[in-house]
Amino acid sequence: MTSSMAAVQLGFEPFANVSPLELRANWSEADVKSVISAAYRQVLGNEHLMQVERLISDESLLTSGNITVQGFVRALAQSELYRTKFFSSTPQVRFIELNYKHLLGRAPKDESEIRYHVDLYIEKGYEAEINSYIDSQEYQENFGEAIVPYYRGFETQRGHTTVEFNRMFQLYRGYANSDRAQGKNKSTWLTSDLARNLANPIRTPHFGQGLAGTTSGDRGQLYRVRFTQADRGRTTQIRRSMSECLVSYDQLSPTLQKLNQRGSRITQISPA
Repeated sequence: MTSSMAAVQLGFEPFANVSPLELRANWSEADVKSVISAAYRQVLGNEHLMQVERLISDESLLTSGNITVQGFVRALAQSELYRTKFFSSTPQVRFIELNYKHLLGRAPKDESEIRYHVDLYIEKGYEAEINSYIDSQEYQENFGEAIVPYYRGFETQRGHTTVEFNRMFQLYRGYANSDRAQGKNKSTWLTSDLARNLANPIRTPHFGQGLAGTTSGDRGQLYRVRFTQADRGRTTQIRRSMSECLVSYDQLSPTLQKLNQRGSRITQISPA
């Protein structure tokens, strides 16, 4: 379960605790339209899509039951539309980063994954590169044939390290943003951190501010917690008093829990 406060602050609230979109048996026309819309949004990185760019033929195949959701995702990623938006106009490593994000819902976990896909493309080409994600055991276990891929990197995952949470935020820049609208689309985002095996800081999509405690070396830091005193109901309060306290990283979580239990409202947490 993801904290709703953290989800709001980090900008992924629309994805928090949302059930995967699946095209189940006996689906309705509305169901398949929702799946098509979600697949476009996910695979094309929230890119605005004009009517003339839609894959009408593949949409019809999905609507008639001749291909699965997995087949429709494959058609999108193999299309000239996807190739133009994310392959022809971007460096190869950035293309691989986006393939992980669009097709597996996460960021690359280490440099070896990047090297594997670079070699795969050189040896077997574009089609094999795309199929390697969609035909993978990881894709099958998480999405199968009927679920639209979604961002899994915001939650802990079996067999994956927590540093991938940080890496996901390098690729995710907010619900309203698109992958081609990001200023660094002409360069890679994770190469340096992956090569040095470092955890990158988490930056909020709205302000680009690094969050304390998201990189090594912050655990010894003191934090200033500002909060309003709880209203005990004894008197009518026109304005609640503001208080603050200094706590270490290790005591930060217990302190927040105590304040919440007392009914206090936390207004700010910042490095001291």
